[in-house]
Amino acid sequence: MTSWVGRTAAEIAAAVREKRAVPREVVAEHLARIERLDSGVGAFRTVRTEAALAEADEVAGRPDLAGLPLAGVPVAVKDNLAVRGESTRVGSAATPDTPAGEDHVTVARLRAAGAVVVGLTNVPELCIFGTTEGVHGTSRNPWDLSRTAGGSSGGSAAAVAAGMVPIALGNDGMGSLRIPAANCGLVTIKPGHGVVPAGISDGDWFGMSENGPLATTVEDARLMFSVLADAEVVREEEPGRRRIAVSVRSPLAGVTISAPYATAVREAARLLAGAGHEVRRAEPPYPLSLGLTSLAHWTAGTAVDARGLDPRALARRTRVHATVGQRFLNGVRTGEGRDRLRRRLEPFFAEHDVLLTPALARRSPRAAPWHERGWLRNVLANTNYSPLTPPWNLTGWPAMTVPLGTLPSGAPTAVQLVGLPGSEGQLLRLAEQLERLRPWRRTAPLDESVRPTAPSRDRGDGKG
Repeated sequence: MTSWVGRTAAEIAAAVREKRAVPREVVAEHLARIERLDSGVGAFRTVRTEAALAEADEVAGRPDLAGLPLAGVPVAVKDNLAVRGESTRVGSAATPDTPAGEDHVTVARLRAAGAVVVGLTNVPELCIFGTTEGVHGTSRNPWDLSRTAGGSSGGSAAAVAAGMVPIALGNDGMGSLRIPAANCGLVTIKPGHGVVPAGISDGDWFGMSENGPLATTVEDARLMFSVLADAEVVREEEPGRRRIAVSVRSPLAGVTISAPYATAVREAARLLAGAGHEVRRAEPPYPLSLGLTSLAHWTAGTAVDARGLDPRALARRTRVHATVGQRFLNGVRTGEGRDRLRRRLEPFFAEHDVLLTPALARRSPRAAPWHERGWLRNVLANTNYSPLTPPWNLTGWPAMTVPLGTLPSGAPTAVQLVGLPGSEGQLLRLAEQLERLRPWRRTAPLDESVRPTAPSRDRGDGKG
């Protein structure tokens, strides 16, 4: 019997379209893996066992099965996007446990393409922080269970890295796709503004948050991205020589890049130069005010999201984050800080097509009850390990994380690729070159020996 766990989304979809695989069997195998492993990983807030099997049968009976790009592919969805019939808890006890009446547009697009939603994944409360833990569970890095998977799409990344699903849906407001992808050895792309429908929470963190894929291969990331994106804005990038700027400097003063991540960038630069690209060291002109601009937008987004929620049901770090953000709301709404940053960085990108940086500054923090710790301790932990992602949410420009290299522990390291609006195809093509030149191990070496360390969660009929 052929096992479909560990196969790519592209492989599964092709097999289902060609009647070499049955959607129910594919989904059941992945559900069984979730049941075996997730008590130790903590990827899922709720698993839709019966509902997913029923939906797999529906996919098998669709008259357009032979043309579905994601036919029968199990997918996980971040728990801040609506899934019909399931509650959307956003990592909080303060949110209502009320089933959604309709799918979020991105979920609807995945289902229209033949994907089967097997569950909703854990996030930190209101998707604020770069670690994933809270009242609904703790998401651990499948490559190193002592470390957080990252955040805020931590559960989605953990699910893919553990082989529980081949692809997952997440979103990114200050690095929330790229941070967990870098921790967990995955490929992701944060699209530029307006490429994929957002509709995340209340106002998309002033337009900074974007939905995107998490995958183990560039082919799967491209496939899922093509399903999610508005067709009229997706374009294929022609091959050619690119001008690539390389920087291993943190955008934030006082934060240093650890040796494994600097080494990953230098190796990626060497590979791309060998592929014929013009690669040279160049430092983006990050302003000294970038830290304050990032903090203002980060906290103000939470101030908006926390409105209408019972503060007594929120973690203390969340309440403080929202309170700080209230002071910045008026200034952030003008958009002037983001406009200034774009104007400052645009001349740099007139001289370079792509910027190559580390994805993170250092390995992720330990998997711990960060939601019970103080606000400042959380902010410092996040800033010290993930300072390289926020600038590109502020500009609204596309950015990717690509696995490359390893930490001393054996967990992955990663690099970041950044481009101007409309360069998603260019970034994906460069990522494909890196993947071809330096392939990575796609999933973590987990098995049934993983011991339960995370709290149990609902595994019933899909009523999360």
